[in-house]
Amino acid sequence: MRFVLTLHREPEEGLGDGRFLAVTGEAGELIGGHALADPSIGVVVRVLDGVPRVSCGTYVQARPPAAAQYVIECADRERAVELAVLLLGGRGGGVDVRPVMTPDGMEM
Repeated sequence: MRFVLTLHREPEEGLGDGRFLAVTGEAGELIGGHALADPSIGVVVRVLDGVPRVSCGTYVQARPPAAAQYVIECADRERAVELAVLLLGGRGGGVDVRPVMTPDGMEM
């Protein structure tokens, strides 16, 4: 199954994902990933009454904000949760674990 792990952590805390990258890379579970820029330089695009609107900053003022996302492929949800714990590395923040869906709505 494929999952997206979204790491939520304050920008000044850094990612601290070295061990996670090593373990998932060696096991062939890491499909890809990327760090996200500071939310203050992002924009939100909405359509209101048919008119596109662009506003600065992120839509959800989540704390801590999303810091990085990783796509993994592993046996099941339990393994994805184990990898999320590894990604946190005993530090603060949180990880959102979401299955990836196929075009017909089935989990990959």
